[in-house]
Amino acid sequence: MFTDRLKTSLPTPDQALPGRDARPWSLGTHVVLRTPVVTDDVPEGMEVAIFGLGCFWGAEEIFWQVPGVWSTSVGYAGGHTTHPTYDEVCSGRTGHTEAVRIVFDPAVVSYADLVKTFFEIHDPTQGMRQGNDVGTQYRSAIYFTSPEQESAARSLTDIYGAELERRRLGSVTTEIRPASEAGYYYAEDAHQQYLAKNPFGYRCHANTGVKFPRG
Repeated sequence: MFTDRLKTSLPTPDQALPGRDARPWSLGTHVVLRTPVVTDDVPEGMEVAIFGLGCFWGAEEIFWQVPGVWSTSVGYAGGHTTHPTYDEVCSGRTGHTEAVRIVFDPAVVSYADLVKTFFEIHDPTQGMRQGNDVGTQYRSAIYFTSPEQESAARSLTDIYGAELERRRLGSVTTEIRPASEAGYYYAEDAHQQYLAKNPFGYRCHANTGVKFPRG
């Protein structure tokens, strides 16, 4: 039996909600960047980065402002339930974390710089939470889309983790997995570019205050 107390424990596949065969909602154009929200067909020369870093509303807002980012979307990744709803993810019974999918031009912004931004705008030591937001859907995660991304993600995690431990701020709990294994399901339209539609909406940036080590 799943209870609120267990929302910080990941469900096993047999405990997870079953989901559905297809996404039950349509999605249109990015209200800020004027590009498609659904970007399964990535333009030539572009790459995809997927991060989980707490509430996806505030996270997406930061990434769509980065020069070189062509499109962003929010969704659910890392769990078992296919095409889940927001309420299902918040129940703790899907195994998904709230995620941001970023399509970017590596000639303008590097994947490494996106990872550094990822670390600087949340607290990767908090496990199944970010600030006052508690649950498996708020866990820190990097879902890489290529061997090169994996190498960069692991190396940069080690560097940032060493800096946090040097400052006695805790150990990094960031989950690092292949995107092909984690999956990604687009969230409902109301959540896409939420803070552009609701400028005074909720933002959670429970960061450590530690900049990524330079040099």
